Amino acid sequence: MNADKSGLVDEAITDKVIRAFFDVYNELGAGFLENVYENALVIALRKNDIAVIQQAAVDVRYQGHVVGEYRVDLLVEGRVLVEVKAASTLAPNHEAQLLNYLKATRIPVGLLLNFGPRAQFKRRIYSQAPIRVNPRQSVAK
Repeated sequence: MNADKSGLVDEAITDKVIRAFFDVYNELGAGFLENVYENALVIALRKNDIAVIQQAAVDVRYQGHVVGEYRVDLLVEGRVLVEVKAASTLAPNHEAQLLNYLKATRIPVGLLLNFGPRAQFKRRIYSQAPIRVNPRQSVAK
């Protein structure tokens, strides 16, 4: 795993995403649909030369067979999953969704960003397996 000096996995990337989250939130505020925030976040990240894929397709496998497909909101630098919400508050099912994405991709770090009445974010780790990034799209800026 890519642990930065402080010991957090991919801290440099997650810090940049969180800064972009607050930039978008401070300018747009609450009240828009998730896709508006997702699009704005992509602009903010790319403006800072951060590679991001929107709606990256991720296969879910069971014993070597594809049994489903997820679309993650954002895949940043091929290493961090970002799930965007526009809810009144973050709920346990939002965290469960992010953890399922991390488990399916074996990407160890995910961010849950809520553009609700109060800006909220959570950083989650899935450490059961080594990193295996294989979305069907290539990472591009």
